[in-house]
Amino acid sequence: MRLGSLLWVGALLAAVPLATLLALLLGGAVAVGPGLGGMAVVALGALALAALWLADLGNLVETLRQAMLENSSALAHAAAAPRLPPVERVARGIERLARNLATRAAQVGDLLRANEAIVERLPDPLLVLDAGRAVLRANAAARAAFGADLAAVLRHPVLRDAIGQASALRGTATADLGLSAPVARELRATVIWLEPALADGGQALVVLSDRTRERAVERMRADFVANASHELRTPLTSLIGFIDTLRGPAADDPPAQQRFLGIMAEQAERMNRLIDDLLSLSRIELTEHQPPAERMDLGDLLARVAAGFEPRLAARRVTLAVEVAPGLPRVPADADQMAQLASNLIDNAVKYGREGGTVQVSAALAEAGGRWPGRGVVLRVSDDGPGIPKAQVPRLTERFYRVDQGRSRAAGGTGLGLAIVKHIVNRHRGLLAIDSDTGRGATFTIWLPLGERRALPP
Repeated sequence: MRLGSLLWVGALLAAVPLATLLALLLGGAVAVGPGLGGMAVVALGALALAALWLADLGNLVETLRQAMLENSSALAHAAAAPRLPPVERVARGIERLARNLATRAAQVGDLLRANEAIVERLPDPLLVLDAGRAVLRANAAARAAFGADLAAVLRHPVLRDAIGQASALRGTATADLGLSAPVARELRATVIWLEPALADGGQALVVLSDRTRERAVERMRADFVANASHELRTPLTSLIGFIDTLRGPAADDPPAQQRFLGIMAEQAERMNRLIDDLLSLSRIELTEHQPPAERMDLGDLLARVAAGFEPRLAARRVTLAVEVAPGLPRVPADADQMAQLASNLIDNAVKYGREGGTVQVSAALAEAGGRWPGRGVVLRVSDDGPGIPKAQVPRLTERFYRVDQGRSRAAGGTGLGLAIVKHIVNRHRGLLAIDSDTGRGATFTIWLPLGERRALPP
């Protein structure tokens, strides 16, 4: 404690007794010796009491400080230190109050952590915005669904209007918005304006519910009926015609029956392939908005797919050359869909390439820059066939589009192979490039990202 404070408090405590003794001394009521001695005792007693009082006040201040710091052990020691009963009672009261506050603070902390855990694990993306519409928090679903693209989502005019409407109404606003990148998605946005704001400045909650699957199912029902009815009409008409022929003019003609039955089997197989491809395309479209989470070795997959083409290669005397760069990193991919992608591309190369020619398949690491937006793995399939006119290259991934209708059907094509490839690439957030010209063969290149995306802070 400071000497000045000690003397000042001691003077206050001794002022009245000293003044009384001095008056008695001056009036002659007390002898000089006893009077001075009494004054000295009073002064020393006042200084001792002042020291004790200041020490207890210091302990009381320390009790308050420890209460603010929520230090339980130091708080109990500080509360037990005062020696003057009034100060000790005050310290004990502060200790009890501090412990109650600490208990309540712990309970509030547990509730906040529980709330944060619930928000973090919500299946729908949830954002917390401040008054300036900047993102304060994003849960795991939001970070997984949008990642670094979240700023672009918030700039969407429809979502901005919904946030503005919720702000004006001081309530809730909803809106439907469509995103075209990195893959087409349809979202339902619910904006909830918070009054008052959260402790961290959160002014609005934005919940983004992905409705892509629901809308895709609705469209697929209509598309499937239209596509299936159009593509199945020709083989069904052929089957009905041959059945009528077998029942009538060819009823007693075994050679004609065998020929017609062979054609019918081909038409039935064509319908079977068409239905399989339509169902496959529908399944891929249902999950196109959800990027794959698992990783796979592309080199092993290409080896397995290539082994399945040995009979076809022997029939057309085609050489399949597979080259995989050593140390190729694993890519985020759906193994079944990537096998279908590689199979479709190799099948097209063998089917439409030169008989007795070579199909080249390669996989290598691609760095950022140039043709590709970032680090990834490039899968390339090339043939030495007649090639494709440049004017028709942009339409190759359309459903049922064929460069040569007659040749495609004769080779067993359904017109859906490259459409399936395109949707698989979209789901994997990759890029598809087609390089071809008449007489120069065709090269199909797939770029797949390595999944190195910048994540938002929790």
